[in-house]
Amino acid sequence: MDTRETLFDFIQQQSGKLLEQTLTHTGLTFISVLLAVAIGVPLGILITHKKKLAGLILGIAGVLQTIPSIALLGFMIPLLGIGAKPAIVALFLYALLPVIRNTYTGINGVDINIMEAARGMGLSRQQLLYKVQLPLAMPVILAGIRTATVINVGVATLAAYIAAGGLGEFIFGGIALNNTNMMLAGAIPAALLAILFDWLLSLLQHTNIRRSKKALYALPVILLCLSSFYLLPDTYSSKMRAGFTPEFMGRKDGDLGLKSVYGLHMHTLVISDMIMYKAAYEKKLDVISGSSTDGRVKAFDLVILEDDKHIFPPYYAAPIVRMQTLEKYPELETALNLLSGTINDSIMTELNYRVDYLKQNPEKVAKDFLLTTKLWKPATNGKKGTIRIGSKIFGDGYILANMYKMLIEGYTDLSAVTKTGLGGTKIVFDALTNDQIDMYPEYTGTGLLVILQAPQQTIDSIISDSKKVYDYVQEGFQKQYQVKWLKPIGFNNTYALMMRREQATSLQIKSISALKNYVDHK
Repeated sequence: MDTRETLFDFIQQQSGKLLEQTLTHTGLTFISVLLAVAIGVPLGILITHKKKLAGLILGIAGVLQTIPSIALLGFMIPLLGIGAKPAIVALFLYALLPVIRNTYTGINGVDINIMEAARGMGLSRQQLLYKVQLPLAMPVILAGIRTATVINVGVATLAAYIAAGGLGEFIFGGIALNNTNMMLAGAIPAALLAILFDWLLSLLQHTNIRRSKKALYALPVILLCLSSFYLLPDTYSSKMRAGFTPEFMGRKDGDLGLKSVYGLHMHTLVISDMIMYKAAYEKKLDVISGSSTDGRVKAFDLVILEDDKHIFPPYYAAPIVRMQTLEKYPELETALNLLSGTINDSIMTELNYRVDYLKQNPEKVAKDFLLTTKLWKPATNGKKGTIRIGSKIFGDGYILANMYKMLIEGYTDLSAVTKTGLGGTKIVFDALTNDQIDMYPEYTGTGLLVILQAPQQTIDSIISDSKKVYDYVQEGFQKQYQVKWLKPIGFNNTYALMMRREQATSLQIKSISALKNYVDHK
């Protein structure tokens, strides 16, 4: 019997959240477009009168639109924090160019004979603008607003990375979890929104001249109404705000487990791992999903809540390598296993602290550790072949990738290249199985739950025994994917829920069950 979940099943199950995120996405889009119209149209009018400013203003707006959207969001975070504010500002900046340019083009395109006739009738400059130029330029201006709207519907998906919500929550969660239904549940509504809004604005664009005057006044009201979707009241009564990564949101050992095993329901925002810890430290979030050996736990004085119902399996790190690569270069396994048993939890936390918080180069941190443990050797010529080492977008992945590169080049006649920051589990594991990389450091818990997707009965029977989990994933990977797990490195980088130490102490919350009891009584 086929038990696979269909897209329709997924949408039915997630209908409430899908509606909420669609409304949020709509609100984010039109708040930013409203701001762009409020500022872009006057600027477009201004540069029709002051031609010398046209090149400068259009040039600045053009440069802003060339900045990669994820980078623009990143620039906004130090200034505005996380959430809606940086997302709205970034989207507003993206929408400016088409609005300014089309306003400028539309007004300049009004027939000069009509302008002369209007002046001859005694119209003032202001009357000329509102009664002649803007109504005649309205189709062109609306074309710019249509372009800005479609652009912002797409870019708004990235707002999920900074806890602003929207349909990007489904898209990034699906990418991280290799869940096509989840990806489509975000991507299809986003595409439909772009088509719908473009069509509705096209109706306004193609009105006749008389109705253009009405459209001129109706447009701000329409944009304001659509913007209000972002301001709908929150359905959660809890004052505790949680921030989880896209991958954590859809995992059995993540938000799904918190709900099914603990019955924990909080106001949860999807947020990038890169800014999550600082957001907790700055009191913008109360609870976050983190990695137990992440250096930012120490840096921001966070406390790990006890997993008293054991939803988080062991996450022992080990290199996983394509069998084909090991058969070709058998000496590779010996070199990689030199790291086995050398890094415990406290050591990994300290190494991550140096990279994540002190901003030291991962290559330097890796070399310092190998020198300390007397494992470092100068690189050989590496003429025999090249090993491609991947890593996820976590600090320990960068560090371990560099350690393995140095060990390979120091102990074999192989060279190595690193391809770090490959995102979540799906991206890096697909790269491995598609022969785009030869190896990367993985975690036993991820192998068990995300890649092998072991049956619940199996998970329950082995989850408390780290050796059984390792043996299970080692056998499963070799049989299904022709990928070999080498010896564990030594540290257990398990998932964990974290709070600010001061807050957890004052509320007397030491475990996830205690957090659940606190949320239920608020």
